[in-house]
Amino acid sequence: MRIDIISVVPEMLESPLGTSIVKRACDKGLAEIHVHNLRDYTTNRHRKVDDYPFGGDAGMVIQIEPVDRCISALKSERHYDEVIFTAPDGEILTQPIANSLSMLENIIILCGHYKGVDYRIREHLVTREISIGDYVLTGGELPAVIITDAIVRLLPGAIGDEQSALSDSFQDNLLEPPVYTRPAEYNGWRVPDILLSGHQARIDEWKHAQSLERTMRLRPDLLK
Repeated sequence: MRIDIISVVPEMLESPLGTSIVKRACDKGLAEIHVHNLRDYTTNRHRKVDDYPFGGDAGMVIQIEPVDRCISALKSERHYDEVIFTAPDGEILTQPIANSLSMLENIIILCGHYKGVDYRIREHLVTREISIGDYVLTGGELPAVIITDAIVRLLPGAIGDEQSALSDSFQDNLLEPPVYTRPAEYNGWRVPDILLSGHQARIDEWKHAQSLERTMRLRPDLLK
């Protein structure tokens, strides 16, 4: 899988995309992640990519020309399955969305910034808009990292134990059951006896019951 991320501040992406599972997936050749500085695609001699909005609103707006030039340059080299814009008013990122995106081959993620982007970008150049929640950030770089991480960790071979990803919260609209490790007792706090029983069928039943209980208590909306 290849993910191209377009950003006005690409340095915000370097550290999170160069560590942990995402880095290991890239080292294994499972994923390619390329970050593009939008300023490289402007004809402005001061490398400006924004301007004042029509209508007199406050803030600055990313111009359509450098975005179009960047996306067109990328599309001239390969086909892209999705061009995603990180927008606070987009569809909320969910595990099923991450699952479906992980099945694609090439993705572009455009990071919003400033007041927003010229709306013609959203009308004509973007195929999907994704939000990570009902709040506004300085830019779309952190959402782009989150989307990338959610996708890449699902690629076969990215995680050492692939069954681990299949049992994550939200994969079946249930939250994960509690997990424990050694020591079995600490400061008088014991691990549930069932997990030490060695009876796998009963353990699985306990885990499912715990998932249901936690989901009903913490996220009843998932059960709808």
